[in-house]
Amino acid sequence: MAKPIPKVGSRRSGRSSARKSARRIPKGVIHVQASFNNTIVTVTDVRGRVISWSSTGTCGFKGTRRGTPFAAQTAAGNAIRAVVDQGMQRAEVMIKGPGLGRDATLRAIRRSGILLSFVRDVTPMPHNGCRPPKKRRV
Repeated sequence: MAKPIPKVGSRRSGRSSARKSARRIPKGVIHVQASFNNTIVTVTDVRGRVISWSSTGTCGFKGTRRGTPFAAQTAAGNAIRAVVDQGMQRAEVMIKGPGLGRDATLRAIRRSGILLSFVRDVTPMPHNGCRPPKKRRV
């Protein structure tokens, strides 16, 4: 029987030790997407790789309660608690959407102790893009 030839440069042989808990992230970006029905908070590093995320649905809120400011505050607290343990001290905040969770999320981020370098509103605004649907006749 011939011996199997070991693969050179295979993924499994040289595992890096950059595990989720072992990684130290001093600076990151907090993305907040606040719609009328839900609020999603995603924490990434500066390159855009997701470190942790949370939404009002994963925090246990159902139905119309997901759109409330309290639910958004809880979701932001859950997402940030994981990254503070990994050593995040500074963050940029990108807020998108018209929902009720915008202000509550920002309040929760400020209370967590992370220093904010800036807060930016990245809500997509059309420059008169698509034609709106015709008016309803009742």
